[in-house]
Amino acid sequence: MFKQILLPLDLSGRNGRTIDTARELAQLHQARVTLLHVVQQIPDVAASELRAFYRRVERVSARRLGHIADRFSARGLRVAVAVCIGEPAREIVKTAASKKIDLIVMGSHKVRPGPPANGWGTTSYKVGIFCQCPILLVK
Repeated sequence: MFKQILLPLDLSGRNGRTIDTARELAQLHQARVTLLHVVQQIPDVAASELRAFYRRVERVSARRLGHIADRFSARGLRVAVAVCIGEPAREIVKTAASKKIDLIVMGSHKVRPGPPANGWGTTSYKVGIFCQCPILLVK
């Protein structure tokens, strides 16, 4: 059913369950997994002004994703690594469309009840609204 899984990661320490869930689904469906990290672009500053900074962050991010990818490869899974710069939700949706992703597995944190402004602007919410493929949120 799922042949292309996208796993967006923020590279925090809270990704363990999300990574494990994606790995189990990939094994179950013999799917290819793309690990994605989006480096948040600094607003109101041209990317060209920070080119060297972004290159360093991209290298470090790719190295960290590579370590995670090794855990997938060790189980015989096909895995790719991608790092880009931009607004996370937008880049996740673009990547899902361009790679013909069947499922996005991403982490989500608890949102407090209350006015919509309290949590409805999260990355997972935005991806859920704009993405065309199924999304599994792992808490």
